[in-house]
Amino acid sequence: MFPFGGVEYMVLGSVLSGAVCLLLALALRSRLGLTAWTAAGLLWSLVVIGLVTLIPAGGAPGIVPAEGRLATCSWDIGGPAPDGFWIFSGGQRLLNTVVFMPSGALLALTAARWRSGWVTVPLGLALLATYSAAIEKTQLELARIDRACDVTDIIDNVTGAALGVAVGLAMATVLRPWRGRRAPVS
Repeated sequence: MFPFGGVEYMVLGSVLSGAVCLLLALALRSRLGLTAWTAAGLLWSLVVIGLVTLIPAGGAPGIVPAEGRLATCSWDIGGPAPDGFWIFSGGQRLLNTVVFMPSGALLALTAARWRSGWVTVPLGLALLATYSAAIEKTQLELARIDRACDVTDIIDNVTGAALGVAVGLAMATVLRPWRGRRAPVS
């Protein structure tokens, strides 16, 4: 039996991981400036995504019989999706898009510090897509978490990450995280 579940565990995990990421940002702020905060925020957003998508939403689900477990992911793109959590009334597809937006924005802000940001941002976006696919694969393999693997979720997650990157790039022009970058020595 899966030993725990529910929104309270998601919130508790988010608070605890947020505290750890806050300490990380404080430890790195003298070396990285604003980037310490965006990198710690990016890490925290990834942990929160994992908590929200891999902890059973309705409490400990108990035993999921093997014959009730899906053998493959749903390829019904845009098919029927359940309502979102009680926190978000917009439905599952909107939630799947919104949950990845902070990660995309923080990725862009973190990568903007380095000259290689034009390579780092697309690579990071590909890694966010891989993270989404890995979550869906985990949901498929671990029937006891009472979640379903759906390709539409990956599409919505990547859409959210891409929208977040666009927002982050716009924010970078205002915040200018590259100010802490050291000039090359001549």
